[in-house]
Order: sequence, then C-alpha cells, then structure tokens
Amino acid sequence: MTTTQTALTTQVYRVWIRATPQAIWDAITKPEWTDRYGYTGLADYDLRPGGSFRVVAGEEMESHGYTGPMVDGEVIEADPPRKLVQTWRLLMDPQLEAEGFTRLTYEIEDTGDGVARLTVTHDLEDAPGLATMVSGSLEDTGAGGGWGWILSDLKSLLETGQRLRG
Repeated sequence: MTTTQTALTTQVYRVWIRATPQAIWDAITKPEWTDRYGYTGLADYDLRPGGSFRVVAGEEMESHGYTGPMVDGEVIEADPPRKLVQTWRLLMDPQLEAEGFTRLTYEIEDTGDGVARLTVTHDLEDAPGLATMVSGSLEDTGAGGGWGWILSDLKSLLETGQRLRG
C-alpha cells in the first residue's frame, strides 16, 4: 500500500486488492461488510446525491463500551462500483466532532487479472485533530492505525476472509 500526505490536509491512500470493484464497493457501503473490518460498525448509505451516511457501533464496538453513532455525513456523488464522494464527520470524540465535516473520496479501478486499485482521498482542511488521527500517527496511544490500518484490514478480509487481528 502506498500513502501520501500533503501537510496533513489531504491524505491519499492507495491499495491493490485481489477482488472485483463490486466486491470492494460492497465492502465499503454494506453494513454486513463494514462491521467486519477496521473499527467495525454498521454503515448506512442513501447512495443518492444529498443522501445521508452514518455508521453506528456494531457488536464489537459495543463490547468495548462504545454505543451509538460513530460517523455521519452526506453523499455527494455515487457511481457504483467506481466512485463514492461524501462528507465525513467523526462523532466518537467531541473535539473531533467539533472540527466538522471533511470530504472523503473512494475511487475503485479494475486493473485486470482480478485485481482492483482502491484510492482513498481524505480532504482534511480545518480538521487538524482528525488529520492526525486518521493518519495513524496516534496508533501507539490506542487511537488505532487510521486509514492505513483500515485499508490493510479491508484488503486482508477481501482476499483471505480473515481480518488482520481478532
């Protein structure tokens, strides 16, 4: 996986996954998949421009004491299974929630031979706390590995059926 950071305000993550674009799209947008990797949680998308997006805690997060909504936002553009653009706001921390909505773009490209490239671009202007967290630089504090870890876990799940941990 490659990672590019530009002054922490725009973070770009790219990973190649042995899966179809549709399988990757489903893993990003369907709760039966989103509850199986990363921080887990049940995603709910209204995949129309202006449609709502939210992730609520699933069983795993509840077992760690967290309940309720974790992330919310709005769909800006949806072109299944190629591109999803949305706003994104972390609700799990009041300070990060106060930073407001950021812009998140998923681009999925079939590269042939059963492999697809997933590029995640997170525009984090005016959200320095969130930029630090999703970069993975707080991993040693227990805040998790950010987008790098989430996408590695997604890749592992799609390619092997198993998460990296757990």
